[in-house]
Amino acid sequence: MNLARQARCLLRAHRHAVLSTNSQALAGYPFGSVVPYVLDAEAAPIILVSRLAEHAKNIGVDPRVSLIVIADGADLQQAGRVTYVGRASRLDRPGIAGERYLRFFPAAREYHRRLDFDFFRIEPVALRIIAGFAQAHWLSREAYTPRTDDLAAREAALAAELNAGHCERLRELARKRHAHAQDVTIVGIDCDGFDAVAGNDILRFDFEDCAGSADAARAKIVALLH
Repeated sequence: MNLARQARCLLRAHRHAVLSTNSQALAGYPFGSVVPYVLDAEAAPIILVSRLAEHAKNIGVDPRVSLIVIADGADLQQAGRVTYVGRASRLDRPGIAGERYLRFFPAAREYHRRLDFDFFRIEPVALRIIAGFAQAHWLSREAYTPRTDDLAAREAALAAELNAGHCERLRELARKRHAHAQDVTIVGIDCDGFDAVAGNDILRFDFEDCAGSADAARAKIVALLH
């Protein structure tokens, strides 16, 4: 697996990260906070932020941020991790990116609808991936960003089709990770794999290689299910 895909898969395997912004209350100091996130079709993080939050105020003045995600593991020095450096911008019309986020975090729908919460997208500038002890590499935006053709536009419809036509197979696949899985629903499909909700858990399934289109992703999922 190349470094770009390794970085994307690590980010996709997790749902929470430490977001660092440039503090306005304490000028010159970084400010860290924990945020839920979901990657969009171009593998850029989407976050939902309260306008009252400290990091929202910071972004409003200085959009330069970084986001760090660390793989699970007993030995932190050996664990894979990615520092994603980018610029955050508010999505006035979140569209399919916002709907994707809400499929992963349905409880957040009320925050966005009734409270002062806004969607932000973090455009990459560069990434630092540490694949293990003394295995550190920089990735450019161009190297990291995948080509996905029509996948973003067709993702929701494709997930609905697969959920309707392969529910038993999905349950069997999920039970290899979640022994008591009952209702299993695909909530996200991307070029690197797909995500399914089983109970209170989101299960991640990576493809063996990258899928550049919705049809390619569908074929890989159907093959995996059968």
